[in-house]
Amino acid sequence: MTLLTAVYASVFYTATVLLVGGVYFKVRGYIRTPVPLKIPTTPAPTSASGVALRMLREVTLFESLFKASKWTWLFGWLFHFGLLVVVLAHLRYFTEPVWFWVVWLQPFGKYAAYAMLAGLAGLWGRRVFVDRVRYISAPSDHLMLALLIAIGMSGVAMRYLVHTDIVALKGFFLGLMQLDWQPLPPDPMLLTHLALVALLMIVFPFSKLLHAPGLFFSPTRNQVDNARERRHVNVPWAVTLDDPAPGAASRE
Repeated sequence: MTLLTAVYASVFYTATVLLVGGVYFKVRGYIRTPVPLKIPTTPAPTSASGVALRMLREVTLFESLFKASKWTWLFGWLFHFGLLVVVLAHLRYFTEPVWFWVVWLQPFGKYAAYAMLAGLAGLWGRRVFVDRVRYISAPSDHLMLALLIAIGMSGVAMRYLVHTDIVALKGFFLGLMQLDWQPLPPDPMLLTHLALVALLMIVFPFSKLLHAPGLFFSPTRNQVDNARERRHVNVPWAVTLDDPAPGAASRE
C-alpha cells in the first residue's frame, strides 16, 4: 500500500464521517426547530395526501421555482437531473456485480454530465449578470458553483482527455468499503477529481447545498392548509398553562 492510497483513503473516511454526521445534526436541528404558526404557501393542499403530492412535485419538477422564474428553473432542473444521473451511474464503482439498471444508465452518463455543466453555467451566469441576484450573492455562492463545475469538468476530462484505470479505481473504492485498501491509480486528473469530491462532501453540511434535505422541513411546503378546521400546536414548544398536558397538546 502506497502513501498516496493511505492519504486518500483517510481523506474519504473523514469526509464520509463529516458528511453523514453533519447532515444528521443539521436535520435533527430542523426537526427540533419550533413551528408555532400555520404558514403553508397558498394555494396549499388541504389534506395529507395533497401535501405528499405537493412535495413530490417540488422534489421532481421544482414546481415553485418554475412559477417564479422559468430560466432559473431550466438551469436548476438541468443541473439537478444531470447530477442525479451522474451519481447513479457512478454506482458501478461501489457495486460488484453491477446492478443491471446502473449498466443501463452508463451510455447516458456523458450526456448527463453535459446537462449538469450547462445548468451550473446558467446558474453562475445568473449570479453574475442579473443585478438583483448579484447583489445578494456571497463569495461562498460563487465558490460553491466553481467547486461543482470543477468536479464536473475534471470528470469529463477523464472520460475524453486523460483516461485512468477504472478497474483499479473500482478496486480502491470497493476496498474502502470492505476495509481492505487497494492501490489508487496515481493519475493527476483523477487525484484532482477525487480531492474536489472529498472537499464537496466536507463542506456540504455547512453550506447552502443543505437545502436538499431542508426542503422536506419547510413549513411553507409540508403543512396542510387546515387552520380553520384544526388548531395548530407545536409540541412541546407551545404547551401553555391552558393546555398543560402533552396528550392534549398533541392535536394539530
